[in-house]
Amino acid sequence: MVASAVATWLVAACMSFSGDTRLKPSPPPALPSPSKRLSRSARRKLQAMTKCNHFSAAGGLMSSIYGSGIMNLLEPCEEYYKSKPLSSSSSSLSIFGYENRRVKQTGKAMAIAVQPAKEPTTKKKPVTKKRRVVVTGLGVVSPVGDVVDVFYENLLDGVSGISEIESFDCQHFPTKIAGEIKSFSADGWIAPKLSKRVDKFMLYLLTAGKKALEDGGVTDEVMKELDITKCGVIIGSALGGMKIFQDAIEALRVSYKKMNPFCVPFATTNMGSAILAMDLGWMGPNYSISTACATSNYCILNAANHIIRGETDMMLSGGSDSAIIPIGLGGFVACNSLSQRNDDPTKASRPWDVSRDGFVMGEGAGVLLLEELEHAKARGAKIYAEFMGGSFTCDAYHMTEPHPDGTGIALCIEKALAQSGVAREDVNYINAHATSTPSGDLNEYEAIIRCFGDNSQLKINSTKSMVGHLLGAAGAVEAVATVKAIQTGWLHPNINLENPDVGVDKNVLVGAKKERFDVKVALSNSFGFGGHNSSILFAPYKDQ
Repeated sequence: MVASAVATWLVAACMSFSGDTRLKPSPPPALPSPSKRLSRSARRKLQAMTKCNHFSAAGGLMSSIYGSGIMNLLEPCEEYYKSKPLSSSSSSLSIFGYENRRVKQTGKAMAIAVQPAKEPTTKKKPVTKKRRVVVTGLGVVSPVGDVVDVFYENLLDGVSGISEIESFDCQHFPTKIAGEIKSFSADGWIAPKLSKRVDKFMLYLLTAGKKALEDGGVTDEVMKELDITKCGVIIGSALGGMKIFQDAIEALRVSYKKMNPFCVPFATTNMGSAILAMDLGWMGPNYSISTACATSNYCILNAANHIIRGETDMMLSGGSDSAIIPIGLGGFVACNSLSQRNDDPTKASRPWDVSRDGFVMGEGAGVLLLEELEHAKARGAKIYAEFMGGSFTCDAYHMTEPHPDGTGIALCIEKALAQSGVAREDVNYINAHATSTPSGDLNEYEAIIRCFGDNSQLKINSTKSMVGHLLGAAGAVEAVATVKAIQTGWLHPNINLENPDVGVDKNVLVGAKKERFDVKVALSNSFGFGGHNSSILFAPYKDQ
């Protein structure tokens, strides 16, 4: 009762002080007689406090006015400190009903809590629905076409883009063939002045990126409505501006004054994404990933993750490379990686065939426009497919050779399934990395069978049989082919597969002609020098 009355008086006093600065506090109410139930020491304590003139609050009021707060207002007097403390066996540690801690008498005011301590509460995060990522635009520059529909029709018809190299004299090289783009024009896509300065990998990248936007229905009017801070570009390259760098070295033989002042920025792998973002005004995530021939898949998965995390709504992602120049060709010849089937170029790239003798270099770019589902629906975008997820691993084994038992590849596929939540029995189409190298093709095939061998409906093909190996652009161009397979319901053939290698089931591989197929979930693999493994998954879009 006493505690209640004193607490009431204190609250009343504080309220009157906070509302009136004329130093006219309301008089405290009379305290009732101490209860007989209080101990003698408690009664002495109470009497000492009621005699204390500090509770008249003149000094405390001034402290309150000048900002020290209500704690300084409740300063006990000296008589309170001299009185005998309450017994620890008392029913309360303080007659106010709250805990107070005695401090050393240094002349400083003692702080007394005026509110009981509240139990900490843990706020649960609201359950949020995972953001879905869809493909709404496709752009491609390749040896078999730089218009998406033409590109895929040529793949379905088994048209090969492998031919003799024409851009430079390669007669002294043992390999004289490549998936070279014979005619390419950036007119209408890139400013003429810029076209003359940049490396071809950047020309391909900028063109494919803008074609993906056009294919996705991102017109000038749509661009004005976009939140440019939530639109980004992640388009990588394995080798970057090799021609720019080679020309700079030749110029340096004469004098540094002859060097292109743009040779350093135009040779870096990130500058293609940067210039595309500058052209579009997109201020979201912008960078390049370079993981050799696995580059594109790394870029696509990272771009999708930015959307899933809510950092962006729209991303251009993929890869670009153009290394069919003397230093590029010579470097891969020195690695003993290239086919030397110069007499019949269209037959040179032959994944899984027993007579394969190495991969064929290619060039080009592939770009996917990835978009958050609701954002795409709001603007009425065409949806090609849904991006389900993916994963990366490292063989940690050898610079250029895959792990002989395919451990890293199988682990990558398993992690991709776990990350995406896709059941392995639902994966019925795989666009394989399959470069036409003796060991690489078999290692990947064995890893695939290890993961999906129980699926009697499984079909596998390799886009490289017709376009060659596009290095850092390979995964993106093959992702475009994978998405088109989902959209059209047709799988392109494996050309040049005449005699499958020992242990390869020909029934699992797509034959020499295109096949009608209902894709449930598609997997696209890409692997690179250094043991980089990547697997990404696409599926038909279903409105759930």
